[in-house]
Amino acid sequence: MPKTSNSQNNLAFIKKSFGFLSNGKEVFCYTLTTLNGMELEVINYGASIVSLKIPLEKGNKVDVVLGFESLEDYIASFSPNNAPYIGAIVGRYAGRINQAQFNLNNQTILLTKNHNQHQIHGGHEGFSKAFWDVVKVDFNSITLEYCSKNGEENFPGELITQVTYSLTEDMELIVSMNSKCIQDTIINLTQHSYFNLDGHSETIVNQELFVNSKEILETTSENIPTGKFIDLIGHDFDFSIPKKCPTSIDNTFVLTNENEIAAAVFSKKNKLKMSVFTNQPSVHIYVGGACSNNIKCKQNINYHSLSGICFETQNFPDAPNHEHFPSAVLKKGEEYIHKTLFKFEKL
Repeated sequence: MPKTSNSQNNLAFIKKSFGFLSNGKEVFCYTLTTLNGMELEVINYGASIVSLKIPLEKGNKVDVVLGFESLEDYIASFSPNNAPYIGAIVGRYAGRINQAQFNLNNQTILLTKNHNQHQIHGGHEGFSKAFWDVVKVDFNSITLEYCSKNGEENFPGELITQVTYSLTEDMELIVSMNSKCIQDTIINLTQHSYFNLDGHSETIVNQELFVNSKEILETTSENIPTGKFIDLIGHDFDFSIPKKCPTSIDNTFVLTNENEIAAAVFSKKNKLKMSVFTNQPSVHIYVGGACSNNIKCKQNINYHSLSGICFETQNFPDAPNHEHFPSAVLKKGEEYIHKTLFKFEKL
């Protein structure tokens, strides 16, 4: 049933039931809209983006993110060993942490292991499977909050995080994440939507990718950073000049200026461009096998490894174990501030 809060020109957000968790908590789906025709759907399970519809010519719209139509499908997607984390907020630490351990204040912290001997994307549960409280919602903005308890996945300190999704009349989706902890901890959040400007039922192979980066992180065979950097001059992953999206990539691109564009993707089919801006030191770009044919998705579509591309703006994976990487430590009383903007333009 539609609900209006501080509406403008009769725009309103829509709230509807999306299912129940095993503990009885009801999950809701919120639909936000703008005058320009953008439409965003968010659920408070994993603070996940379900759909993002962008207006095209002649009143048509294209849904540019992958997603599911039921809570049961979101929960089921975490069953495979290589969960896709479709549309979710990832935390407390996005990416891999080598041997699931790090040192903080001269103490060794042993985290839970969910990726061989390592931890990835916050552990077995993490923020992506959490029930988030909705603290504020309007026709074009929603703020969700999650309290990660002290010791959750063995991370130190009670951490309170708020995520705000906002739509603008300039065809932008703004993702703002803020966190505070009652003691020193580490943090690295990201928004894990898979984008496809041709539409979520299509393949990304006909789209072009641009990345404003000169280096990627060198990694081991298990994709753990070695601490070294690889120059992109002459490299297959040099996207400083736009070229076809790769059919397989799982790499961290180093960013040097938050005031510049980080990455972009282009669709000739829909004459659409999406640019990514962020205050984070890297964008991890992922195209791969986590979207498998055994997961039913929106409109009864079978997603596959080329259904979407992720732009995971974040700190470096395994940063707590490399002194020369940007610090991932959040001190008691300080605030973690993460902002990413996805801007859509018609070509």
